[in-house]
Amino acid sequence: MAVPAVDGASDAEYERNLLQRIQAGDKTACAECIDLHSAGVYRLALRMVGSPEEAEDIVQETFLNAFRTIDSFEGRSRLSTWLYRIAYNTALMRLRKKQPLYVSIDPPAADDEEEITPMQLFDWCCLPEDDFQSNEARSELERAIAELPETLRAVFVLRELEGLSTEETAQVLNVTISNVKVRLHRARLWLRERLSGYFTELAHAAQG
Repeated sequence: MAVPAVDGASDAEYERNLLQRIQAGDKTACAECIDLHSAGVYRLALRMVGSPEEAEDIVQETFLNAFRTIDSFEGRSRLSTWLYRIAYNTALMRLRKKQPLYVSIDPPAADDEEEITPMQLFDWCCLPEDDFQSNEARSELERAIAELPETLRAVFVLRELEGLSTEETAQVLNVTISNVKVRLHRARLWLRERLSGYFTELAHAAQG
């Protein structure tokens, strides 16, 4: 997410100024930071935990933790990246509490992991654009995203939906850039497999 430049200032200058104001205890700057970044934090939290109420709680915890520890933030990443990382870790803690015996069904992704080939391959480019814009298609995609193993889901949401770079995503998740690339590839293939049946039916309906 690009922060708004003010009076000709660059995004980086604006963010440095905002950070300095927050660290100085400027409550207006804190409110400005929340306005800028709460929507993205909420979207990540919601897709991680699946509950609007819990996602709201995670947003509050994220900003409380961020402002409480703001002096430890050295600015080596974007402020939004740091906030995403806090939100992601907060969401993971909640998921672990719900599932104390949790065992990930997503094995660690090695840099040289073999590619996964989906069983069904369907060329979505054959579908009219309107099919992708329908409420039903969006709902189907959201359901598929929610079913992704959490490590793949986090990468897909951050890279594809929130628009973070590969490097920023790696910083949020505390993994290597190669690991992000592998997980994103796996997530795309997983979703393609999951959604192939739905879009195949759409294509047949359109042709019929």
